Amino acid sequence: MATPSEAASGIRRNPLAGREFQLRLVSGVVLATVVVSALIIGGGLFALVWLAAALVGTAEWIGMSRTGPRRLLLTLIGVTLVALSLCLREGAAPIVFLGVAALGTLGLLVLAQDGAARGRAVAGLAGGTVVALVPPGLRDDPAIGILGPAWMFAVVWSTDVVAYITGRTFGGPKLMPAVSPKKTWSGALGGLAAGTLAGIGLVMLARGYGWSPLAATSLLVVGLVSAAASVFSQAGDLAESALKRHWGVKDSGRSIPGHGGVMDRLDGFAAVALLAGLYLLAHRMGAV
Repeated sequence: MATPSEAASGIRRNPLAGREFQLRLVSGVVLATVVVSALIIGGGLFALVWLAAALVGTAEWIGMSRTGPRRLLLTLIGVTLVALSLCLREGAAPIVFLGVAALGTLGLLVLAQDGAARGRAVAGLAGGTVVALVPPGLRDDPAIGILGPAWMFAVVWSTDVVAYITGRTFGGPKLMPAVSPKKTWSGALGGLAAGTLAGIGLVMLARGYGWSPLAATSLLVVGLVSAAASVFSQAGDLAESALKRHWGVKDSGRSIPGHGGVMDRLDGFAAVALLAGLYLLAHRMGAV
C-alpha cells in the first residue's frame, strides 16, 4: 500500500519492490520448477503431483467451509481421488470412472452432516477430480501431449503475474471491489493480453519443435481460446475470493509462502482445467 505522501503526490510504489512480491516470486519459481520438471518427465510423477495438489486443495476447502464430519469426508474423498487417478493411469473404461465417482459421491451424501454440507462435500470431490485428472489426462493423450498442460500453465501463469504487476502499477477503477478490493480493470486487461499472447506464443514454439499434432491448430483459434482461458482463470480467482469472503478467511491455507494455500494458487488454474477437461472429454468421445 502506498504511503500517505505517495498517495498525495500520485506516485505509486514499485510493485516489484515489496516483500510480498518477492516472497510470491521465490515461492512461484520453486513451484514452477517442480511442476515443469514433472511435466517434462510425465508419466506417474506428473500424475502424482496433481493428485497431491488435489488432495491438499480439497482438504483446504473442507476445512475452510467447516464441512463435517471432516476426517471421514476427507478420507472418502482421498480414496476416491486415488482410485480415479489409478483408473486414468490404467486406461480404465468410462463406466469404471463413472462407477468410482458415483460410489464416492454416494458415500459423501450419506456421511455429510446436513444438506448444505453434502453440496460442499460433493463440490470438493468434483473440484479435486478436475485438478487430479485433467493435467495428466492431457499429458498422456498422444494427440495432445505435453502441449496441453504446458499451454494451461503459460496462459494461467502469464495472466496471474501480469495482472498483478499491471494492476499494482497502473491502478484505476476496481474490477469487483465487493469481492476482491485490490483487483482493477487495468490488471484484468493486462492479464488478458498476457495470457492470450502467451498461449499463441507457446503454440508457435510447439510447431517449431513438433511437440504435438495439436500445434497445427489455427493461431486465430488458439488466440480466441487462450483469451477465453484467461477470462476463466480470472473468474476462478474472483470466485475463490468470494468464497473466502463468505467464510471469513484471508487464505485457504498456509502451505505456500506468499500465496496462501494450494487452493489459493490453483483457483484460476482449476477453472481453466475445467475448460480443458471438457475439450478432453469431447476429444475422447470423438467429437473433436
